Amino acid sequence: MKSRAAIPPEPDDYADSGDAPASLREKVYQDLRHRLITGRIAPGIGLSTRGLALELGVSQMPVRDALSRIAAEGAVEIRSKRAVMVPAMTPARFAEIMRLRTLLEPMVASAALPHIGADVLRQIEAADHATDAALAGGDVRGYMASNHRFHALIYGAAPLPLALRLIESLWMQFGPFMRVVYGRYGTASMVDQHRAAIAAIARGDAPALATAIAADIGDCADLMADWERATG
Repeated sequence: MKSRAAIPPEPDDYADSGDAPASLREKVYQDLRHRLITGRIAPGIGLSTRGLALELGVSQMPVRDALSRIAAEGAVEIRSKRAVMVPAMTPARFAEIMRLRTLLEPMVASAALPHIGADVLRQIEAADHATDAALAGGDVRGYMASNHRFHALIYGAAPLPLALRLIESLWMQFGPFMRVVYGRYGTASMVDQHRAAIAAIARGDAPALATAIAADIGDCADLMADWERATG
């Protein structure tokens, strides 16, 4: 299963100017969003604005600004000035996220298909190869990053900015939790649905692409159900 949304830049070095210009605030926001999507921030653990600021080499102000934006998208909870965390996942919330993903992502992938040229397809295939390597090596963090890139390359080609923002928000919310689930189960139980999606793109088959994306999301939901049974 390879379960991504416009592609955020890879985190890079920040030089804080002191007054947190818009470009700096956006970089911090993109970095934290990418960490959530790829499961680098765990649920139920408090986030330190000071610690994050030190990691990124910025003042606390752009970090607080970014966390406020992310809280508005439902991916973190700000309980007080010093108490910020990813909320715990519930079965009902996860089911709703998966339902919304199943509605949005196949539709966006179909809309993206006419805009995916040969160069983007090569990038999609490269992301798939990276995901395969992560699966074979038991690299959960690498899997989540390359899997997100695979989906982001597809969805990012669609001229549907509002839908893309919704997808990004959903990925921010389920990414931290799925990292915990994947960490528990490892990579051996994951099913590869990406090849079907690539084949559909190559032949310009929008219905088949939508079906492959929906199957990928379904595998993610199935893994959640297994986790619930094991922990319930």
